[in-house]
Amino acid sequence: MSFLASWREWITALHVISVIAWMAGMFYLPRLFVYHADATEGSPQSETFKVMERRLLRGIINPAMIATWLFGLMLVLTPGVIDWSEGWAWVKAASVLAMSGLHGFLSRCRKDFAADSNARPAKFYRAINEVPTGLVIIIVSMVIVKPF
Repeated sequence: MSFLASWREWITALHVISVIAWMAGMFYLPRLFVYHADATEGSPQSETFKVMERRLLRGIINPAMIATWLFGLMLVLTPGVIDWSEGWAWVKAASVLAMSGLHGFLSRCRKDFAADSNARPAKFYRAINEVPTGLVIIIVSMVIVKPF
């Protein structure tokens, strides 16, 4: 995979751009759920939230996650980028998997809202809204500081 080394800067740039788009959506979608949970089922407000949530997930969050993974895996395969004997790489990898799992969970929640079958209160989504921030702090700290 040495050909990736000559493209490392571009791959890194595209990875960071993808991460920014993914995280923007991951911060916003649970916030929409907070307001949607308080909207009356079938109301114009609820129907508007359904459209917003679907477009955000399908138009931004899903493609950005796919691009993040694609460019991230390209970086992992680039010689000299990751030393798997260092702990930070494993913590980062686990945190990215957790973020991807949260993405899947939020996708499931969107389907529940679309079917008017959400059973969770706004307070739940307020709490979930903080999880992506915590994961981003861990991921960025591992990559930049490499504490162990």
